[in-house]
Amino acid sequence: MQHPLNQSLVSMPESLTLKITGRAKALKKEGVHVIDFGVGEPDFDTPSSIKQAAIKAIQEGKTKYTPATGLPELKEAVINKLRRDNQLEYELPNISINCGAKHTLFNIFMALLNPDDEVLIGTPYWLSYPAQVEICGGKPVFMETTLKSNFKVTPDHIEKHKTPRTKAFVLNSPCNPSGMVYTNSEMKELAQYLDNQDLWIISDEVYEYLIYDENSHYSLARYSSSLKEKTIVVNAVSKTYAMTGWRIGYCAGSSEVIKVINTIQSHSTSNPSTPSQYAAIAALENSIDDVEKMVKTYDRRRKLMYDLLKKVPGVSMRPPEGAFYAFPDCSEMIRRKGMKDSVEMCKDLLEKYQVAAIPGSAFGVPGCIRLSYALDDDSIIEGIKRLHTYASHEG
Repeated sequence: MQHPLNQSLVSMPESLTLKITGRAKALKKEGVHVIDFGVGEPDFDTPSSIKQAAIKAIQEGKTKYTPATGLPELKEAVINKLRRDNQLEYELPNISINCGAKHTLFNIFMALLNPDDEVLIGTPYWLSYPAQVEICGGKPVFMETTLKSNFKVTPDHIEKHKTPRTKAFVLNSPCNPSGMVYTNSEMKELAQYLDNQDLWIISDEVYEYLIYDENSHYSLARYSSSLKEKTIVVNAVSKTYAMTGWRIGYCAGSSEVIKVINTIQSHSTSNPSTPSQYAAIAALENSIDDVEKMVKTYDRRRKLMYDLLKKVPGVSMRPPEGAFYAFPDCSEMIRRKGMKDSVEMCKDLLEKYQVAAIPGSAFGVPGCIRLSYALDDDSIIEGIKRLHTYASHEG
């Protein structure tokens, strides 16, 4: 071919999540009763007050372009939220409104990375981090964590893996897929170390409200003014308010990096959906009661899933502390069945027992699987029952 495509992208593997969920959908269309633990979004409807705010905006003709980086009113709502919930002070030049948190992250990597700059990412990681880094010309560098250490990155991990080419560190708490939440003392330890490092910190806080037991959310940017200057806080309305399809994410950071992010957005997507922005204002300002109801339901399902998973042969795990995922280690089960990794096991589980789970290989941990509990109790009970049967049989 005279004009070949971008070879680095042509060779990029398809998302393992999409492969599994695509096969699960195909089986469902054939009438097969699939228990789908692969879902990465709330099963709740968007709260009525949020939908009404969007309808009102449409009826009032608020359907035109907004400023490319978002409505000033929405930025003010974000500023108020960050002050109220995270003890962080920002002004309008520090905020960018984007088309979902995934788009926010892409903009950030595009703004920060020069060719071959390295980005430190702990395992397990959300699967789009390394792909986005590579698309933007950077190099993901993985820091391996374990179930024993609660899948958390420490200063020692960063010190061991950083090089003169290291540009940024990605922190995700609560974590997708592990469900682990960094404590105040763990955040302080990271903050003290990172305050003395010449690194950008990308703090993905999308699941911050979905936290259980005595755990709390702590934003890394709050620990010092100097650390705040090099931390880019990423968030969205998607998971918290059951607004995944509305596509509104945002970030807060130094005016220097936000200016570049805004320039990128002005030449790519331009503004996010206008009615969605008005809906996001309503979500950030008035919807905490709806969130609390959803969190109570997630918490009940979390406990149910954990209690059932503890009884499955060949599974070891700790209770998830946040988000809506369990991330059990199935290494013993995989070994006993003579399989090489969780990809092979998840394919087998789906075909033989019609249970869709996401292999941990997608998140950098081949021995684990990710199971969402953003589905009803009966499905959780039936799905883990099938997994238990699968685990109990040889081959």
